[in-house]
Amino acid sequence: MAQRPNVIFILIDDLGWRDLTSYGSTFYETPHLDKLAAEGVVFTDAYAACPVCSPTRASILSGKYPATVGVTDWIDWAGVIHPARGRVIDAPYIKHLPQREYSLARALREHGYATWHVGKWHLGGEGYLPTDHGFEVNVGGCEWGSPGRMGYFSPWGIPPLRDAPVPEGTYLTDYLTDRAIELIENKDERPFFLNLWYYTVHTPIEAKKEKIAKYEEKAHEMGLDKVKALEEGEFFPCEHKKHLRVVRRLIQSDPVYAAMVESLDENIGRLLQALERTGEAENTIVIFTSDNGGLATAEGSPTSNAPLAEGKGWMYEGGTREPLIIRWPGVTQPGQRISVPVTSPDFYPTILEMVGLPLLPWQHTDGVSFVPLLRGAEQLEREAIYWHYPHYGNQGGTPGSSLRMGDYKLIEFFEDGHIELYNLREDISEDHNIAGDEPERARMMKEMLVEWRAKVGAKLPEPNPDYRP
Repeated sequence: MAQRPNVIFILIDDLGWRDLTSYGSTFYETPHLDKLAAEGVVFTDAYAACPVCSPTRASILSGKYPATVGVTDWIDWAGVIHPARGRVIDAPYIKHLPQREYSLARALREHGYATWHVGKWHLGGEGYLPTDHGFEVNVGGCEWGSPGRMGYFSPWGIPPLRDAPVPEGTYLTDYLTDRAIELIENKDERPFFLNLWYYTVHTPIEAKKEKIAKYEEKAHEMGLDKVKALEEGEFFPCEHKKHLRVVRRLIQSDPVYAAMVESLDENIGRLLQALERTGEAENTIVIFTSDNGGLATAEGSPTSNAPLAEGKGWMYEGGTREPLIIRWPGVTQPGQRISVPVTSPDFYPTILEMVGLPLLPWQHTDGVSFVPLLRGAEQLEREAIYWHYPHYGNQGGTPGSSLRMGDYKLIEFFEDGHIELYNLREDISEDHNIAGDEPERARMMKEMLVEWRAKVGAKLPEPNPDYRP
């Protein structure tokens, strides 16, 4: 029997839907990812399961929606922020990936895969680390969700990397790629699952000086330094952010962020070249995506997701629609584009089917394998996909739930119970709320959303008795 294919799952932190040239960016440069897109399949309507990181990560490894797992917000492991309080009080949530979840890594390891995690984890600390969830190797994964104040240039503050034997000033994205390549070059006879979850492009926004200079010059040549890039919006709606204002980025023009994206792209190129050099390329499935939308309304607002609305931390498309590129040698057709919606829980059953392993429907209860799409099918047998984010986003978003059914998306906001309905094919920017124009559709989709929440046991925010407008 032929050896099962290797799998590389590349997850970027906070990369927006339009942050690649192949997805429409005219400022950032991503030639290696564009080449991967040309060789593989590009999904136009792929979604993260949540507009923030930890829930999406839990969803990928469990095959379940965040509300089903119980991890519905980014894991504030230090307990500094949650529960946030505004008109309502954030719903409680689990702050680790529970051991009861039979992770994707465990499933693959059980069938003879070498399982490696490299990069950000943010799904719990001691007792809930990658090595507690089926990974044999863990490079850099811990409870931290970002490099923190010490940033991307060594020495790093991330606990498992504090003593890394590297020259001072080593860029974290380079280092993680080096380690991933070492694992590939020194692999044994087993197929491997490389879970490469970069910390980049999460804050702090830091890049190499020469690349920053390049994009400063490019911004000047394009006249972007003379165009209004940011606009102030409303104040944050919860108490711990009540004196901060939403600041939206209107165009992609930040030289430091652009330089950060280019370094990411270069490292993906190095990784793909290592596959070629070691003779593994033709037997390796490569999946590339992001954990939530680009950071567009706060914390420096380094990117713009336009024409999508808002970004990370929001229930609108900018918060959850992601780039997704898959190269499956011998199966996917180069240059293929797929517009059928897919979401994070789908990766678990999809990967199992791709490598020829039996599905585990008792575990990946919310995921649907989209292998048929990769083989040329035009649709999936699924009525809708769902989101549940009963929290205030650090970026200005408010608690809500939503679902997408065909071309239509409905959002219910928990502060006042109002709903918004959009036809995404006609209105990708979610500018025109048509709930009043199509009341029967809005009513039906709202009922579906309520029934789904009851089915998965989704927790809801509580009214805040101390709220004062």
